[in-house]
Amino acid sequence: MKTAAPINLYDLTRPELSAQFVRWGFSPVHAARLWNYLYLALADSFSAEAMPDLPEKVRARLRAEASLGHLPTALETDSSDGFTRKYLLTLADGERIETVLMRFTGRVTACISSQVGCAMGCVFCATGQMGYTRHLTPGEIVAQAVHVARALRVGRTVPGEPRLGEDASPYPCARLRNIVLMGMGEPLHNYDAVMHAIDILRDEAGLAIAAERITLSTVGVVPGILRLAQEMRPLHLAVSLHAATQAERAALVPAAKKWPLDELMAACRTYSEATGRRIFDEWTLIEGKNDSPAHARAVGELLRSLPAQVNLIPLNPTTGYDGAPTHNEAAKRFQKILADEFKLPSTVRQRRGIDIAAGCGQLAVAAEAGSQ
Repeated sequence: MKTAAPINLYDLTRPELSAQFVRWGFSPVHAARLWNYLYLALADSFSAEAMPDLPEKVRARLRAEASLGHLPTALETDSSDGFTRKYLLTLADGERIETVLMRFTGRVTACISSQVGCAMGCVFCATGQMGYTRHLTPGEIVAQAVHVARALRVGRTVPGEPRLGEDASPYPCARLRNIVLMGMGEPLHNYDAVMHAIDILRDEAGLAIAAERITLSTVGVVPGILRLAQEMRPLHLAVSLHAATQAERAALVPAAKKWPLDELMAACRTYSEATGRRIFDEWTLIEGKNDSPAHARAVGELLRSLPAQVNLIPLNPTTGYDGAPTHNEAAKRFQKILADEFKLPSTVRQRRGIDIAAGCGQLAVAAEAGSQ
């Protein structure tokens, strides 16, 4: 007879955890205590030292039928400026994903993966170049945030760089407050698991990540955007645009052949009207490809009727794409046209962790996994 797989506790919302304890014949009070150990104490074992207020019979049942689902670190890499740390994390089946901790003034952001690999195939993205393996479970998504939260709690001093912890300098930040689903994978391709994980991350009795501090980035999966609108999900939505015509976009983003630009814009309009939120349109600036004044005016015209902000992202290098990042002057010119001619707000993305391949579009595991 096949033994049932252990229950990954990070897969469960607080009501689901309470219901599981009832099925086991335990009081929901113990479930509430366990929840606190999982997300407030950030416990890493079922030991009496880690969970002193749980009776031994409860901890014995947990050891027998459940798992904490934490993700061991296969490789940890720090950027030269000390503001970014990348984790290569190992899943229970041996697959690996990457998660990134980034520090900015007054905040820490965790860049979370939603899949092993990605099926969208964006030509300039290392994850797209490696292809798709599988979806992550809700618990595997949540576990990445817990991993970063635990790293911040513990802190670690590296010679020559600031400490990541409560007394960090120059950017003190005691706990994780920001999540971007911009790591490996397409979040809306794994919709149910991602939304389930977000519900757990947002729980006010747990990690308590506020909705306005969660950003989900999509290549433009139209059914997922429409479902977000229908369900009134209170998140920041970022759409990987990168081109303002169907032909140019399809050359960079193969998924545009399935969800054409006009359908994507209609879905974005539906989302904005339903939620009252503006959309962050991501534009990877590639020298000679999409960084000219004509391209800036084309995106301005495309977004003229939408509540939008453009995030300009100079291309980050990957081994599978030979494009070059736009020069600073061209990026500033692009930004000026958007502002002066279209009153369209934009920002140029701060580059973090480029030297450790932790930047936007750089996450992949093939090289690291092969070297272990």
